[in-house]
Amino acid sequence: MKTINTLTSICFLMLFFQFNAQIDGDNLFDSDQVVEIQLDFPQSDYWDQLVTNYENMDVAGSVYIPANLTIIDVTGTYTFDSVGIRLKGNSSYMHPGNKKSFKIDFNKYISGQNYDGLKKLNFSNGFKDPTFMREKIFMDIAREHGVPAPRVNYASVTYNGQAWGFYTMVEQIDDQFLDWRMLNDDGNLFKAGSNFSGGDGEANLMYYGTSQASYESSYELKSNEDANDWTDLIELIDFINNSSDIEFETELQNHLDLGPFLSSAALDNIFSNLDSYTQSARNYYIYHNLGMGKWQWIKWDANEAFGSYGFFGGANPSTLNIDYHSENRPLLERIFSNSNLMDQYTSEVCLLMNTIFNPEYLNPIIDDLKALIQDEVYADNNKMFSNNDFDQNIENDLGGGGPGGPPGGPIQGLKSFVQERYDYLTSVVDCEPFSSIHSLTDSDISIYPNPSDSYLLFKGINTYPASITIKDINGALIHTEQIYSDSQAIDVSSMASQLYFVQVEGQVMKLFVP
Repeated sequence: MKTINTLTSICFLMLFFQFNAQIDGDNLFDSDQVVEIQLDFPQSDYWDQLVTNYENMDVAGSVYIPANLTIIDVTGTYTFDSVGIRLKGNSSYMHPGNKKSFKIDFNKYISGQNYDGLKKLNFSNGFKDPTFMREKIFMDIAREHGVPAPRVNYASVTYNGQAWGFYTMVEQIDDQFLDWRMLNDDGNLFKAGSNFSGGDGEANLMYYGTSQASYESSYELKSNEDANDWTDLIELIDFINNSSDIEFETELQNHLDLGPFLSSAALDNIFSNLDSYTQSARNYYIYHNLGMGKWQWIKWDANEAFGSYGFFGGANPSTLNIDYHSENRPLLERIFSNSNLMDQYTSEVCLLMNTIFNPEYLNPIIDDLKALIQDEVYADNNKMFSNNDFDQNIENDLGGGGPGGPPGGPIQGLKSFVQERYDYLTSVVDCEPFSSIHSLTDSDISIYPNPSDSYLLFKGINTYPASITIKDINGALIHTEQIYSDSQAIDVSSMASQLYFVQVEGQVMKLFVP
């Protein structure tokens, strides 16, 4: 019988309990559900106050008003006094009528008040998405592939007993998120700016010198605001723009958590999620994880995934090249122009095509979500699109941008876009160099910690001994080993920093070695 030493046993037990412990917010996000959100405002003119506060936000900052809240989820009914409410959004505020996106702050007026460990929640109104599924599907898949992204679910909302609408409920990117996802919340967290304000306004990672003022119209510091020290962000941007080609190739992984970023960029491309760094230079966070000494990319706002972002010159979103990007996107430009980094990125595109981005995988997910939300969508009399639009856009395109919406082309159908994009990608992307990477199969097997630069443990293996195979992005065999129990760790400390594929019992999983 194999044994492990005392230190390894302690480390395993710590990881086991951390892995199995409930994460803050699991009551809302651990299973697909439609949560009931009942807001009761004591103010007779609450709507006028919400609108006035939103319209004066640039001058007064984010101003909330109090309301009482009842949450009904799969675990029960919970009531809260005096939570903060404010309207939110940029283009989504153009949603016709009063169904605006909004934010709840549990501890705005009562210090320490939270629900299931969460301090804030976001509610998106389905602007430009007749299906209400784009953000949910995109963020779920991003997280499943090791890309930091908020959890997403659904909510039916009432204001003072009046049905207000069906919403997408989105996790806040804050210190709670950093704690459970990054295991560190001490570093600087920046949000890409709206690019609707003055100045340059694009969070494009272009270098504009050493002055912090040159970047303040493009990024928002969301942590350590009192220190207000942007030196680390400026140093990262300096490296991205001004390092030599050799330095960029060899040292990028020392500055940026590269594997998950390549996954993130590949997801934006294959889903044509272009209201992102790729095109609009918006809708992302970047976090300086002091524990790992690297920056991490965090997804945000994917309501226009599946090709429904219309502001990129009228090109067909189903036939974008895999190296597509807008001008002045130096991080993507330099990755795509480097053959080794481009190979890593292409291998990620191929892996996604072979696993999740195909009709066989995505169509059942779409059908299950339709069954979950259809009655709630139909009951929403304030939604931007009709019931027929909901049904049709799941299958096929809708012409135009929708009533009251901005200019733009057709809204791509979920299933039709997936089929057309998949057909195009398989016709133009050569995945033969990565053909030894097998597709993922349904399994309860998981690996942790991930990322890891020390050791690797497994959960959910059915039969021991189990053969473990690790390959690099080109399919070359890096390590093979048999393990005899779920407490046996594999040493990965000597493996180079990059993306790997771990195969066990016919399942292939991604491993990031930082």
